[in-house]
Amino acid sequence: MTEPALSNRAVPLPARARTGLGEFWDRFRRHRAAVAGSVVVVALLGIAVLAPWIAPYSEREQKLARRFEGPSVEHPFGLDELGRDILSRVIYGSRISLAMGVVAVGIALVGGVALGLLAGYFPRLDGPISRTMDILLAFPGILLAIAIVAALGPNERNAMIAVGIESIPAYVRLTRASVLSLKEREFVEAARALGAGNGRILFYHILPNVIAPIIVFASLNLSTAILTASTLSFLGLGPQPPTSEWGAMVSASRGYLRVAPHLMLFPTLAIFVTVLAFNFVGDGLRDALDPRLRGT
Repeated sequence: MTEPALSNRAVPLPARARTGLGEFWDRFRRHRAAVAGSVVVVALLGIAVLAPWIAPYSEREQKLARRFEGPSVEHPFGLDELGRDILSRVIYGSRISLAMGVVAVGIALVGGVALGLLAGYFPRLDGPISRTMDILLAFPGILLAIAIVAALGPNERNAMIAVGIESIPAYVRLTRASVLSLKEREFVEAARALGAGNGRILFYHILPNVIAPIIVFASLNLSTAILTASTLSFLGLGPQPPTSEWGAMVSASRGYLRVAPHLMLFPTLAIFVTVLAFNFVGDGLRDALDPRLRGT
């Protein structure tokens, strides 16, 4: 009996497993709206950083004889009530509006995650922290931010602090719920049995497993923070004149809506596009990081 002939065809090697980052990117780039939103966000950040070099005019340069002038080749967004170039003010305003949103989310992220970890892991701290967050949640978010700014004084820094404090309870509740579901899992019990302390368990075993939903929530919360900060500026509780800020520009244009609607149009569009872009990015991150979608 003759032995069966071996095939001359090369046996394909198993495909190399994709890394977690590669798998995340594959899912994220399939979300076209998220990719488009990322492009807009990167462009906005570039505009904010390079504002002094790309703005055609100074944000405070006035041409009183030409005030309320509509869009033209020389001034694509027109001139405002003091003859200032609106395009330049929108560009400079991106620095303030984006910074207020990012700093506010940073305050809420650090404070909320820290309190959420403590509340979820230590039962003795859960009651005081949770009840304090319930008190903050009893107030509408914008009213709480207004009250904080009114107590601290209206300026850019205090507006950031107010928006950050107003957002902390949501981060606390999200982190606490995740910690409560994780601290009794087998890998945490194993780490505790091996002698790991509370700090090591929290930061090396629990925190890495709750970071994904926190990142998604923070990306979505950025748009809310920017909108809330713009609302405070609209009410005169944010950066004070002559600082360029989108919400303040919309507020200043209210009295001239019939005479020069372009004064309100362009800063409003800037807020709209920015909030929409961050929402798209947040949706893409949520879909890419959702463990239920793995393998699809």
